[in-house]
Amino acid sequence: SVLQPGEVPPLLAEAVVATEDERFYQHHGIDAIGLVRALLYDIGHLCACQGGSTITQQLVKDVYLDGSDGGVNKLADVALAVKVELRYSKQQILADYLSVILTGYGRYGMVNAACADFHRPLADLDLGQLALLAGLPQAPSAYDPLLDPAAALARRQEVLAAMLSEGYITPSQAAVAGTEPSTLPLKPGGC
Repeated sequence: SVLQPGEVPPLLAEAVVATEDERFYQHHGIDAIGLVRALLYDIGHLCACQGGSTITQQLVKDVYLDGSDGGVNKLADVALAVKVELRYSKQQILADYLSVILTGYGRYGMVNAACADFHRPLADLDLGQLALLAGLPQAPSAYDPLLDPAAALARRQEVLAAMLSEGYITPSQAAVAGTEPSTLPLKPGGC
């Protein structure tokens, strides 16, 4: 299901921005600060651990580059991200990203994740549920609450901490959201 900008719950938008691309509203598709930070971390730890891709770059990779931004595709990724940012609003980019992002094994988009994990429409989810969904894009299979509830709950705590750090939520909101179950039992009617 494709989300329109007005259908994205504000808390979900804030959770995703806080965890995936904290400078999303300031950059124009490429986050030079994030790229340098990721590069320095990787060099210091002798790994390819940190990603420097923005939400826009992730959208471009998934929609236009068949999920790969290696090699020559990395240059195309950068160019396309800038073009997308020039043409579409940040709200549209975020809605498109949340519509197509991988959220579990063979499952795409936050609408489908809300139905699978909480048996409710996306608009009916609370902070804890939205934070859990916002944590999925980093490693959808690893954080899938149906496969590994403990990992999903740990990742949710990271998302809540990022939201708290960015000033999107209060400590009391984070504490309440952190006590919710990782999924809800199936009930008739759901989505």
